[in-house]
Amino acid sequence: MPTKEHGQIVETPTEARQGEPGPSMLAVLTISTIALIFVFAIVWFLFFRT
Repeated sequence: MPTKEHGQIVETPTEARQGEPGPSMLAVLTISTIALIFVFAIVWFLFFRT
């Protein structure tokens, strides 16, 4: 648990590294995955369709 010393918050290295992946992280992963699928579909359509 973070503590306050001399007006500053003091955390252990493990506590300092922990972050919360909120909804923005989910949105970034979803949008990038969908974009990658579209790019692969376009490449397949242009180069591998016979």
